[in-house]
Amino acid sequence: MTCKGICVRYKAQKPVGTGRYASGQRRCQICEIFIKWEGLWCPCCGYRLRTKPRNLKYKAKLRARVEADSIEAKAVADTQPEEIEVEVKAKSKSKAKTAKSKVATKTKEKTPCKHCEKLFVYPDKHEKNCKKNPEVKVASSHANESIAIKA
Repeated sequence: MTCKGICVRYKAQKPVGTGRYASGQRRCQICEIFIKWEGLWCPCCGYRLRTKPRNLKYKAKLRARVEADSIEAKAVADTQPEEIEVEVKAKSKSKAKTAKSKVATKTKEKTPCKHCEKLFVYPDKHEKNCKKNPEVKVASSHANESIAIKA
């Protein structure tokens, strides 16, 4: 993995007023260059691009920038017409109702086994193979006797 010079085509200029990572630039450690590239891997050398700073000071700056941008985005969303918000709320309520109904149908009551008294959703299936079921023991003991006689 060495630099082949392809990265020069994607070289990014330093943004004014914001940081490189906040503006979407990525850094390749092999090519030692900031590039404007959407992928995770360098187009030149194939090395993984850094999308966040390593220095604690710059990490804090990026975190503050991201939080400020999210607050600004919320403010812009709040200033939009209320009609869109009403539609979104109506959709979310219908989704919530369907989610609740699905949960209610999935939960089934458990009933105890007649022999071992453990709780099962389908106790009849368990009772056929339950170890404490006397019918299962008798059938298995007959099988053992017939094998012992033949031997």
